Amino acid sequence: MYRLFETIRIENGQPLHLPWHEERMLKCGFRLQYAGNAPVAGRQVPVSLLEMMLKVPENLKTGTVRCKVVYEKDIIEITFSHYVKYPVRSLKLLNAGSLDYHMKFCDRKALEALYAMRGECDEIIIVKDGLVTDSSISNLIFFDGSKWYTPARPLLEGTCRSRLLAEGRVLEREIWPEDLNRYEGCKLINAMREPDEEEMIRVFHR
Repeated sequence: MYRLFETIRIENGQPLHLPWHEERMLKCGFRLQYAGNAPVAGRQVPVSLLEMMLKVPENLKTGTVRCKVVYEKDIIEITFSHYVKYPVRSLKLLNAGSLDYHMKFCDRKALEALYAMRGECDEIIIVKDGLVTDSSISNLIFFDGSKWYTPARPLLEGTCRSRLLAEGRVLEREIWPEDLNRYEGCKLINAMREPDEEEMIRVFHR
């Protein structure tokens, strides 16, 4: 089995959106121990003892903390660190070739190689099979002036993306590179980047 990881946001000592992370871990073959059920998007989803395992260090119980859970069928390692968000103001379109990142693999060499080709831009927009997918660290949402859309075929179905779709806050749509000029801009979203906290990126670099 491949080694995978989850990135979980900790806010003032409290892990956020754990049922979404646990649901994805289940789909990837993780053996969860159940402690009951919790509602997620109108359905009951098993809740594991993961929250009990996330023992946040005392010196990291204030502010925003990044928790990384490395696992296969069982948890291998849990680490915590202060979260430092770097600004993203420009994006470069790059072709992914045969890149496969449908699970959150610890091996990110292919993504890192693409990111290294960003030139003077802060981040990249990855194109695969002719369609816009993700950035190197996040899913993407695009604003057309009235609604937010996320690419229908992402490289990775992120937990934040899944939650926003379930809540009806974003819609899925196939987005081609030539469509980008139709949008006012986009935002990067992931477990650490909530859309309400992100500034819209208005300029796309080819």
